[in-house]
Amino acid sequence: MKLQAAPIRFLVTRLARAYGFLDPIALLGRLRRFSQPSEVGEPLELLRAGLLFHARGLLNTKAIQHNLDWVWPYWVERQFNPRDASFIPRAFSFSHVNLTHRNWTAVGLPDVSFYPVVDPRGLVTPLFDGWSLDFWFVPREGALMLPSKLPRFDQALAIHPGLAVRSLAEMRGVRLGTETDLVVDGGTACCRVRLTLRSDLDGWVAVALRPYNPEGVSFVGEVAVSPHDAGWRVNDRHDVGFDRPPARHLLSTYADGDVSLRLGEPGAARAVSCPAGMATAAALYPAAEVTARPLEIRVPIHDETRPRQEPPAVRALSWSEARHGIAGLRFPLETYQRLYDQALAGVILHSPGEVYPGPYTYKRFWFRDSVFILHTLLTLGGVARVRRAMDGFTGRQRRDGYFLSQEGEWDSNGEVLWLYGRFARLTGGPVPAAWLEAARKGARWIRRKRLPSTPPRPEAGLLPAGFSAEHLGPNDFYYWDDFWAIAGLREAAMLSGAEGGEWQREADDLMACLLRSLPDGPYRRFPGAIPASPYRRMDAGAIGSIVADYPLQLFPPGDARILRTADFLHAHCFCRGVFLQQMIHSGLNIYLTLHLAQVWLRAGRPALVWRLLQRVAELASPTGQWPEAIHPRTGGGCMGDGEHIWAAAEWLMLLRNLCLREEPDRLVVGAGIRRDWLEAGDVRLEPTLTPHGSVAVQFTLEPAGVRVLLTADWRGPSPALDLHVPGCRALRVPPGEARSDYLLPHAA
Repeated sequence: MKLQAAPIRFLVTRLARAYGFLDPIALLGRLRRFSQPSEVGEPLELLRAGLLFHARGLLNTKAIQHNLDWVWPYWVERQFNPRDASFIPRAFSFSHVNLTHRNWTAVGLPDVSFYPVVDPRGLVTPLFDGWSLDFWFVPREGALMLPSKLPRFDQALAIHPGLAVRSLAEMRGVRLGTETDLVVDGGTACCRVRLTLRSDLDGWVAVALRPYNPEGVSFVGEVAVSPHDAGWRVNDRHDVGFDRPPARHLLSTYADGDVSLRLGEPGAARAVSCPAGMATAAALYPAAEVTARPLEIRVPIHDETRPRQEPPAVRALSWSEARHGIAGLRFPLETYQRLYDQALAGVILHSPGEVYPGPYTYKRFWFRDSVFILHTLLTLGGVARVRRAMDGFTGRQRRDGYFLSQEGEWDSNGEVLWLYGRFARLTGGPVPAAWLEAARKGARWIRRKRLPSTPPRPEAGLLPAGFSAEHLGPNDFYYWDDFWAIAGLREAAMLSGAEGGEWQREADDLMACLLRSLPDGPYRRFPGAIPASPYRRMDAGAIGSIVADYPLQLFPPGDARILRTADFLHAHCFCRGVFLQQMIHSGLNIYLTLHLAQVWLRAGRPALVWRLLQRVAELASPTGQWPEAIHPRTGGGCMGDGEHIWAAAEWLMLLRNLCLREEPDRLVVGAGIRRDWLEAGDVRLEPTLTPHGSVAVQFTLEPAGVRVLLTADWRGPSPALDLHVPGCRALRVPPGEARSDYLLPHAA
């Protein structure tokens, strides 16, 4: 291979120099010097995703900036407006991408893997990465009411009886509302939009076909009016159906300009074809007609992996079936209650088989995200849903034992083994034989993958340098990977029973190597804290090292090294009251903030936890979503998916742990419950799984103290209990002596 590669490298270098380009071979060599040598420079999946992302950005560059008289989506209207805080100068930026308002909300049905998304101004994208539908009011006189240009807009996510995004645009006595959901019609999934109008003005409602979505341009090459006038055929493949014909259809091509510029024309064309892929259309309905009778629009959903086939037949669970057995929460604060219920719906929605960390940008599989999301679902009682997803893990394990979702990320084996063990502990039952065999193979892979223990370099005995959790920095010997491997090996030892000694010894040896590798000495600015790797100074990447505390509990609560790390992050990496991940994400990160909250909850610092909880709630979108990272100034998404399911799972997990959490030797009850919450009403957590059985807990404020009611189904003798509600006298209950009713007196 080296003999073949050398002439290719020589040829590439000669061509680059001949045409005046940078030598890519030399450039890549320079880039590698910023990271530790590793066998995989960057996961191919991420490179592919990045290329597709910026390919879209190049299309945006050509389509948007010299057509600003078009109607564009909300993010463009904000990001291209020089008077707006979201404005980004374009200058030498070679691709124009959404970096300020990556916010959208999915609708759908349980066990159906189709997710229409709705942007913050009601723009509906029915098909994955497809074109969109927008909804305007066209008065007889005066300016159009265009939701993407409005300074104010109301939006909410309804979860009962099912998921629906409700959007409301209001201006000058006009109230234009939409409700978007997913329905199954004759076995076909359809995105449904119901449009209502209240207006003091005469005019028309326009249903507008747009050749873009929340990421940018999405081609519309052909549009044809359906034979009965009540809809369109888009790209000769997708149907948009109206429940009645409009008064007028208008179609336009890129050469003729946006249809928004031609709304006064009679509209004779029945079909158009646009070579640029920027065709637009509008269906106009008299305002009085829509006021009297709401309009309904349906778009049958195609499977994006089989784009040329007819829409597939689907069967959806009801939401009551999907929620059955999963712990609900009764909370006296409306905001926290709503966010819990919406987060739970989002986690269920995005686990139709495989688990997706998002409905659009991240609608693909990572072990890392899946393990965190599934662990939350498992803890809350969603055993069948979790088992189904975990059954798919073995199909992703290579013959050498590596659990592969992205090459070069060495955390996956530890994560899967840890989740296998957690499943066994929380359900109290045996795990499938296929899982046990996969766990043995996975543990052997970790043992083989570790670096030699000699020579005595800092990384000796650790896992190799890799891309790890991708937001920690350049390739390095990340402790994140090693902590996961240690926890996974320990669970493999438990699953292996009497034969598990070798995996326990392997875990102990890896932990010893890790502890020896921790940088030390008077030159360190923050002695005692754990950086991201043996070769890194303390920086935002150290957030990965707190995984040793949450969720892995490799150290006891309040461990000095973990707290020193968390305190560094709090002092140096916080912005607007939450954690700012300065590498790659470059935004306020919700799920990592909640990881820190879990560390401080374990350490007995509830006041810090409550501050973080409140700030995270304030940063949620009007529909109760958190993007992967949030722009510190605009409050909009700046990285990843607009609805990040890992963040939703962490919100669920923190609220659960405020009420009830586990330590290796006991259960801790009420350590995050505030008295002023109880002044507003009871807090009740429905049955949640623990290694000792399922437990429900309720907290009620009484004149003498806080009453704690436990409803438990212990699998054996009850564990030790720590009843520790802040502001009350703590109570330690020895193993085997648990009761169902306790009154914790107020502390003096």
